[in-house]
Amino acid sequence: MLAEERFAAIQELLQKKRAATVTELAQALDASESTIRRDLILLAGQGKLNKVHGGAVAREEAFDSGEAAMSAKEQLNVAEKQAIARYAAKQIQPDDVVFLDAGSTTLMMLDFLQPGGAVIVTSGVMHAQKLVQKGFKAYVLGGMLKPGTEAIVGAAAVQSLGRFNFTKAFLGVNGIALNQGYTTPDPEEALVKSTAMDQSYVSYILADSSKFGRVSAVTVAPLERGCIITDRLPDKVYAKHAIIKEVEPDQ
Repeated sequence: MLAEERFAAIQELLQKKRAATVTELAQALDASESTIRRDLILLAGQGKLNKVHGGAVAREEAFDSGEAAMSAKEQLNVAEKQAIARYAAKQIQPDDVVFLDAGSTTLMMLDFLQPGGAVIVTSGVMHAQKLVQKGFKAYVLGGMLKPGTEAIVGAAAVQSLGRFNFTKAFLGVNGIALNQGYTTPDPEEALVKSTAMDQSYVSYILADSSKFGRVSAVTVAPLERGCIITDRLPDKVYAKHAIIKEVEPDQ
């Protein structure tokens, strides 16, 4: 493969995956790792990607205009989400008052929780059902039920949140970007998330590595407002703006 063909292939792979290691690129392009490292240095110098330790990330942030249904989200990056959910669940103590956002990763948290003294408030219908089935003391927000994600949104949901003071909030987002912060496609759902963060002492953002460098229509909050739990940080520059915990999926 000619050098120019490798350059084009590297950029195409990064546009699809957002991030890749030197080993992954070498295997995909049937090239040596030393060759890939030289290519990445050259492409980074041309401003076509960001070189990070052990690999590269796409330079341009991708914009997401839509949102997948909950049933589809549950099938994506399952091992990564389980690792994130397991770690997040360990942060809940018996005396906590918790906000649990609607989302596939927050739903997985319930697999790792046992009923105790913690009080949980949620905007997710599926979450509320599972909480009750497991014997938790739980509250569900009032408001409009959003099709697809089955999240409760709207003015009534925001008003419901105003009654609570949370010790911890656990939220999902569609994108994490340096300039735009935490983003989601729906303005009403974004308002619920940002209000919950305002009402919480600490807010955890549960996001697998595919969410970094992606932007949705509405900003929920700047990066500094949340503590991110992820499986892998594609670009260490994010660590300058937020507290980040990386957890490895089970092999």
